[in-house]
Amino acid sequence: MSKESTDPKNFEDALALLEDSVARLETGSSTLEESLQIFEQGISASQVCSKILNQTRKRVQVLVDNTEGEFELEFLDNDLDVDPPT
Repeated sequence: MSKESTDPKNFEDALALLEDSVARLETGSSTLEESLQIFEQGISASQVCSKILNQTRKRVQVLVDNTEGEFELEFLDNDLDVDPPT
């Protein structure tokens, strides 16, 4: 099975996969090879979560009051030029 077909497509699935990977690693009952595969799966899920959160952050808007007492929409991260690590 290719990596592309096993990657979760939404945040909830990716988070569940990440949590499952952590729980499985914490048991300590896997072989070294199995642990490495679980770890890689968890890293992949973490990257999907990060990508989705970054995309979502860019879409979030905040309603702010301007100086004339009118409301306007402004992006939440207008003054943030920080990209998450790749």
